[in-house]
Amino acid sequence: MEQAGSIDLVQQLRAHLESLQAAGVLFVPFDASAPLQVATNLGAQTNGAIAEVVETPPEDPIEVRQRELAVLREEVAKCDKCSELFSTRTQTVFGSGPLDAEVGFVGEAPGSAEDAQGEPFVGKGGQLLGRIIAACGFTRDHVYLFNIIKCRPPANRAPSMTECGNCRDFFRRQFELVKPKFLVALGSTASRLLTGQNQPLAKLRGKVYEYRGVPLVCTHHPDEIEKDASGARKREAWEDMKLLLRTMGREVPAPKS
Repeated sequence: MEQAGSIDLVQQLRAHLESLQAAGVLFVPFDASAPLQVATNLGAQTNGAIAEVVETPPEDPIEVRQRELAVLREEVAKCDKCSELFSTRTQTVFGSGPLDAEVGFVGEAPGSAEDAQGEPFVGKGGQLLGRIIAACGFTRDHVYLFNIIKCRPPANRAPSMTECGNCRDFFRRQFELVKPKFLVALGSTASRLLTGQNQPLAKLRGKVYEYRGVPLVCTHHPDEIEKDASGARKREAWEDMKLLLRTMGREVPAPKS
């Protein structure tokens, strides 16, 4: 392609010079071969630049985000900001699910099962969350699961505000790379942090908030639902999921008989 472009320019210049000669122009104040050589070099450079642009396709934004998320995961795995969590954790628990997930479910911190396996929501409460997700008509391919902090607090205690602050930037960057379309805060700690309101969960439920422009619904943490023998929290959580589905413009599934 480069050679064809160069020959084209040479032929055009030669034809021009020949037309000048036919018109009686007998003197040219420079070497006639010089412009031919310049044109040849210019044509080769121009065609080379065009070829280079054509041969370098733009990067896939999804692949770029996946790489950046992998880099962030490694950064989280090396974090030692919280000395107590760093010294007692088995491993960090980053998150799981697809980019551009329909819904992101956000807990407060990993538990013992999550610390052992390195995956979020794999314990008993996580199994209940899986059933809630299925009842909403989603599969794990539709949702992204992650926590405010990435290390298990000793004895599964609630994370401190200092620990949440140390993980704030990790969480924000993770959220921005995953880009979930809707969010569900699980439990009082996640709900307070994502809404920015220091209120009991009972006052935060039943409303739609926004976190960085993304609609947000608050509900009970599945571990707390499991502990409630009365079943009241389970019923309340389902009301919250119906609010989520209506906000998404999705049909609320009929209860199974």
